[in-house]
Amino acid sequence: MAGHIQDRWFKTEKGPDGKPVRVKTDRHGTGMRYRARYVGPDGTEKSQSFPDRQKRQAERWLSHTESDMARGQYSDPRAGRVTFEQYAERWVKTHTTEISSRDASERRLRLHAYPYIGSRPLPSFHPGHIRTWLGELQVSAPAASHRRIIFGTVAAAFSAAVDDGLIAKNPCHARSVQAPRVSKGHVIPWTARRVFDVQAALPARFGATVDVGGGCGLRQGEIFGLSEDEVDHEGGWVTVTHQIKRERGRFVFAPPKGGKIRDVPLPAAVSAALRAHCQLFPPVEVALPWRTTNGPLVRKKILFTGNTGDHIRASHFDDHYWKPALVAAGVIPEPEAGERYQAAREHGMHALRHFYASVLLDAGESIRALSSYLGHSDPGFTLRTYTHLMPSSEGRTRSAVDTLYRAVAVQDHGPQTAHAA
Repeated sequence: MAGHIQDRWFKTEKGPDGKPVRVKTDRHGTGMRYRARYVGPDGTEKSQSFPDRQKRQAERWLSHTESDMARGQYSDPRAGRVTFEQYAERWVKTHTTEISSRDASERRLRLHAYPYIGSRPLPSFHPGHIRTWLGELQVSAPAASHRRIIFGTVAAAFSAAVDDGLIAKNPCHARSVQAPRVSKGHVIPWTARRVFDVQAALPARFGATVDVGGGCGLRQGEIFGLSEDEVDHEGGWVTVTHQIKRERGRFVFAPPKGGKIRDVPLPAAVSAALRAHCQLFPPVEVALPWRTTNGPLVRKKILFTGNTGDHIRASHFDDHYWKPALVAAGVIPEPEAGERYQAAREHGMHALRHFYASVLLDAGESIRALSSYLGHSDPGFTLRTYTHLMPSSEGRTRSAVDTLYRAVAVQDHGPQTAHAA
């Protein structure tokens, strides 16, 4: 038995002869009579109360609880009083050390989960509730890619509730619940002509950002945060140690995405472009908090700054410099008077990383090396993203076999010889 049944109406005392006898307690006849008590998986005592004449039901309940714990299907009865929103609010504050990730998760839950499923107690969830919510989510989040991220956050919160013993199963993992599917199209890299056309349309002080993005594969935040000490012109390397990113409306210096510091080869052409850039626009020392808005101030002599001599703000750069350059290069149409520029997610500065990847793969560089230069934590992700850009294996196969046949044909031998070889 996982615990025992306490009778609150009676207690055992020693009688005059020293033998135990049952006597009525002060609570006799009032309130719940039986209390099923047990120690839960977390090591704390828990209980459930039952009225008079239901001792057998209390014993059955206790027996079921013991069985659930043995099968790993136990859920804390207290969870019946905890709603999804109450639990998720606590969980989101501790599930990651990255503040930006916590903020993003909190925002997704607040906007897209709490209004629909936030008030429902945790143990009351069934797969049908998740399916209904996913149907409603199509209205508030039309993009399947966005819905998939939201669903992943909600599923992670439920998984944590399972780990904490509040629910037995994750309703998001039921076979009848399908995560939003994203049909990923192949990355179509820019041509060299387009890269240089966009670069030519940018103001002179921003031209070399294209060299760093397209020639070293750095992300936008890493380009804008690139500092003098990260560039080794003589050795031919760029050491990416930080980026500039926005946290809660303010900018900070932070480690690269995933905290992955890396070394990237610095081609001579990019080195020359950076030297020329620094002659025209000398590096400027900028002080920003480290990692969080209240973090310690860190000073870096960064290579790229705005017209005011301060660090570049990504949204301002995109709207006032990058998109006009896309228009000039014929990538997106010029907006009508009073209209905003067309959304061009696939043509942001990230397109320069895709271009960089395509150049390296076309030159025969390995996926593992490319993954390291791009700062990916998993070479498999790099392979899945860019496998269609790799030189075709079937082309190499045809060429290898054709070469072998030509070689034996010169010796006036047939295919059998080639096969034997």
